[in-house]
Amino acid sequence: MTSPLGRVLIIAGSDSGGGAGIQADIKAVTMLGGYAATAITAITVQNTLGVHGVHPVPLDVIEAQARAVLDDIGADAIKTGMLGSTEVVERVAAILDSTTAPAVVDPVMVAKGGHPLLPDEAVQAVRSLMIPRALLLTPNAPEAEALTGLPVADLDGQRRAGEALLELGARAVLMKGGHVPGDMVIDLLITPHGETVLESERIDTRHTHGTGCTLASACAAGIAKGQTLEIAVAEAWAYVAEALRRAPGLGQGHGPLDHGWPLRQG
Repeated sequence: MTSPLGRVLIIAGSDSGGGAGIQADIKAVTMLGGYAATAITAITVQNTLGVHGVHPVPLDVIEAQARAVLDDIGADAIKTGMLGSTEVVERVAAILDSTTAPAVVDPVMVAKGGHPLLPDEAVQAVRSLMIPRALLLTPNAPEAEALTGLPVADLDGQRRAGEALLELGARAVLMKGGHVPGDMVIDLLITPHGETVLESERIDTRHTHGTGCTLASACAAGIAKGQTLEIAVAEAWAYVAEALRRAPGLGQGHGPLDHGWPLRQG
């Protein structure tokens, strides 16, 4: 077996505003020392004020992008984000089955501004097809509630939902706590062997666009470099926390993070 090279194939939607989606994914993977390749599932017309249009990419074109990357460059990890429909979920599941690369699945359902990115009928497809194929699943509280039917309003709710997602087949779950009320934000990495608590004071900012995309891709970068799951998640979490703190304040709505902050260190 060859040593990991940090190659991440990202299967997700494009964000014209650059704060989330494929654009955030590429930035995060690059800044954490990985190599990002992409298969774009949809073109969104988007800025910090919201999603103004979604234009799906044909299924065969999504698959052709992924196959072109896997057949030539290869992948040490695959990150999935916005899939958009049951049909895309089914096609991406087949792509995952064609490779041994571990998958980080971000079950994107709603954009930061509230625009739905996954129809209700596709949630069951994510539940049955994507969760069992995930080395790491990265839901926020509303996504975990939709996938499990369990309330996620506190730390115990995060834990119960995470355990339920493990039972659905995920090998590990990073239960994000940004939507859970409180002065502290607590994320839980839950595996069959135990849990890791990642905790920080809540950052009072409206500039949180793309946080979930960025975190999942940062995790994928670490996994692709051969890091253990715990180290990959911890480094990704620290990277996103600092990117939040340094958000440049762009746009009139939910602005982007500062993905490039490590470039200005030292």
